[in-house]
Amino acid sequence: MADLSSLKDLASATETQAPVHVRKVDALGRSYATGKRKNAVARVWVKAGSGKIIVNGKDFSAYFARPVLQMILQQPVVAAARTGQFDVIATVAGGGLSGQAGAVRHGISKALTYFEPGLRSVLKKGGFLTRDSRVVERKKYGKAKARRSFQFSKR
Repeated sequence: MADLSSLKDLASATETQAPVHVRKVDALGRSYATGKRKNAVARVWVKAGSGKIIVNGKDFSAYFARPVLQMILQQPVVAAARTGQFDVIATVAGGGLSGQAGAVRHGISKALTYFEPGLRSVLKKGGFLTRDSRVVERKKYGKAKARRSFQFSKR
């Protein structure tokens, strides 16, 4: 570079382009993703099918008995308007039921974008692709819980 005019040429040559999202499917026609929430980690496989959702070998309505958790699991598929088109198989470990439901939802969303990259904008707008980073705050010494102090008494 002899002078500053050559910088313009260098900048135009290295302009970055938007990332192209390609379809990631294995030999069996499934796409795989990992979902996380709190301390729960879910491994999720999505394939074209009749709309079954299986979590840890059970039907999702048997594994997640509360209707709120069942609704959380179905949110990405409903938002993408693909109800009854995909079979989901998930294994989830760690955390409680609420965290596990959130982890499976995150995994389903990511796997759907790998299976059908056109759904990415819809799922991103709905906030399904963002990993919810909120976790339980650790307990501090000199405190009853993370922030709660012991009861104060003057005498």
